Amino acid sequence: MGLMAYYLGIEVKQEDKGIFITQEGYAKEVLKKFKMDDANPVGTPMECGSKLSKHEKGENVDPTLYKSLVGSLRYLTCTRPDILYVVGVVSRYMEAPTTTHFKAAKRILRYIKGTTNFGLHYYSSDNYNIVGYSDSDWSGDLDDRKSTTGFVFFMGDTAHLDVKEATNSHTINL
Repeated sequence: MGLMAYYLGIEVKQEDKGIFITQEGYAKEVLKKFKMDDANPVGTPMECGSKLSKHEKGENVDPTLYKSLVGSLRYLTCTRPDILYVVGVVSRYMEAPTTTHFKAAKRILRYIKGTTNFGLHYYSSDNYNIVGYSDSDWSGDLDDRKSTTGFVFFMGDTAHLDVKEATNSHTINL
C-alpha cells in the first residue's frame, strides 16, 4: 500500500523531517463551488475590529446556501487553525443569515484563495518543553455578551489548539 498520501480530502506529504498535511485540493473545490475561484485574495480572514450581530442590517440570504458554505469552511479547519476563530464567528448566524453575515463568510473564502497551500507541519523533535498561550475576547459576542477563549500548548514543536465559544467547543489536536 505504501505511505499514506490522501485521506478524506486531506493531502499527506511525508518528508524526511516530518509530515505536512494540507487540504489544498479541497480548498480549491470549495472556492469553485461558491464561485470564488477568481476572487481577489485578502490578507486576513476577517476585518480587524469587525463585530457581527444577529441583528445585522441587510436582506436575509438562503440559509441552506449559508449552511453549506459554513460547513465547508468548518471542514477546512482540520488543517487550517488560522481560520478556526472566524469560522466559529460566522457559524453563530446559521439560523437567520443576512447579506452581512454572507459577506463575512465570503471574505474567509477570499483569504483562503491566497493561502490554499497552507497546512500543518509535524516535525520529529527531542524537545519536550511545554509552552502555552491563551487569549479571550472578554464578552465579545454583541448578542449575549459571551466570551470566546482560545489556547494553544506546545510540547516541543507539536501543538494542541482549542477555541471555546460560549456553547460550542472546537478542539484540534496537533
